[in-house]
Amino acid sequence: MDAISPLPAKPLVRVKNLFLTVPSAAGPVNILRGVDLDIARGEAVGLIGPSGSGKTSLLMVLAGLERATSGTVSLDGQEITGLNEDALAKLRRERVGIVFQAFHLIPTMTALENVAIPLELAGVRDANVRARAALEAVGLGHRLTHLPGQLSGGEQQRTALARAFAPEPSLLLADEPTGNLDHATGETVIDLLFALRQRTGTTLLLITHDRSLAARCDRQVHLSDGCVDEVVAA
Repeated sequence: MDAISPLPAKPLVRVKNLFLTVPSAAGPVNILRGVDLDIARGEAVGLIGPSGSGKTSLLMVLAGLERATSGTVSLDGQEITGLNEDALAKLRRERVGIVFQAFHLIPTMTALENVAIPLELAGVRDANVRARAALEAVGLGHRLTHLPGQLSGGEQQRTALARAFAPEPSLLLADEPTGNLDHATGETVIDLLFALRQRTGTTLLLITHDRSLAARCDRQVHLSDGCVDEVVAA
């Protein structure tokens, strides 16, 4: 009897024929134009392309922070494009971590509170314990009670990484996470990002202008004028 080939695993992320059109004074602007993209569970994908190519817009749609004009986005088999705002917020709390170029920390909260609050909103009982562990994992166990204004840029982004990884998301979206950091600090943050991703098995979509950084991912996807025009395997 011939061996039966196993069915291919379903991708964690599936984007099909995605369009995003926004109004402007000069008329409609097509930001995304028929994007198709699958991301496997546990894969790291580097998304590269020139400014204005639609990279951040794609990330925002994947995070449920921007609504596509047409097309579908599925996360772990669940289509998210039709979810209401409450369901999208729940999805982000429980399954999607986001790290932006700007750190987006709450300035009146300590590092520990910034990491704990998303866990508390998700109903995690030991939120402070997990937040402390997440900060210790990024080397900030000694800065728990410091406000963002008392932290360096690198420490703020490490706090943002701890906040993103603490809920153990299925998918981590990182948009130019070193854009506001000097080269040496940026390299430290990126090394930490990949180490955390390796430890947790989290699927990663990393937006970057740096091809050498994208080359650290399993695959590079090049976006140009709102379309995927090249995919390069590692």
